[in-house]
Amino acid sequence: MDELGALCWLVDAGADEAAQVAPVNRFQAKMAAPLAQMNDPPSASQISPFAHGAGLRQAPRGIVRPTAVLNPHAHDNDYIGHALEIANACNTLAELKAAVEAFEGCALKQFAHTTVFADGNPAGRIMFIGEAPGFEEDKTGLPFVGRAGKMLDKMLMAIGLDRTTTYIINVLPWRPPDNRNPDPAEVAKCLPFLRRHIELQSPRMIVLLGGSPLRHVLGNAEGILHSRGKWLHYHAAGRMVPVMPTLHPAYLLRQPTHKKLAWRDLLAINHKLQQNHELA
Repeated sequence: MDELGALCWLVDAGADEAAQVAPVNRFQAKMAAPLAQMNDPPSASQISPFAHGAGLRQAPRGIVRPTAVLNPHAHDNDYIGHALEIANACNTLAELKAAVEAFEGCALKQFAHTTVFADGNPAGRIMFIGEAPGFEEDKTGLPFVGRAGKMLDKMLMAIGLDRTTTYIINVLPWRPPDNRNPDPAEVAKCLPFLRRHIELQSPRMIVLLGGSPLRHVLGNAEGILHSRGKWLHYHAAGRMVPVMPTLHPAYLLRQPTHKKLAWRDLLAINHKLQQNHELA
């Protein structure tokens, strides 16, 4: 931690005065201060350099709290607002793709080889949302092309779907370094593009693959094992869209005994497809 960071930490902790060798009678000092101000005008060293015009204030003794400009994350909200403006100005998926590829406000892009926008049929009525690109996805620019992607293809095939009838995206368009968990600020800068992506593609059903899209699309922090298999809803483009959370294909590769849970979710999806031909 540098000196400025240490000062910020101390001030936030409430240590806003420097320690002295001799003890201070604070009651006496408090009573004497108004009298001293009435008898003696403030010296040049007591005038705050940040005061302007009439009513100059006496500078507080001790440490002055740093302004927000010194916070290295103070600009994050600017980038989030900028992302909102850019995303809302896009009227087609092609415009949104170009906007995401040109966006420089998220640090994840600096470490990624390519922007992973989407795969599948833009006219497909069923949208699958994953978490983030992995190594293979970062190389190809397409979501779900590695081992987890092959598992997803098998899951789709099991209920008569494939990439020509579905649309596949991720919460994040860029791979986090070493597949680490993204920090909240990084996700926040990508969410405006994700929400606009859903609005423009206008799916009739959304399938959330894993806990990350469940949390970032619906704001549901209960966990995927608790929420999977239950029909939820997402409001997009003026209507409520049915949402099915299920297990991520990568998780199923690590926990094959839970494939039976994913199969139940797929059966529920297939049942709703059969009931509502508009989704097909």
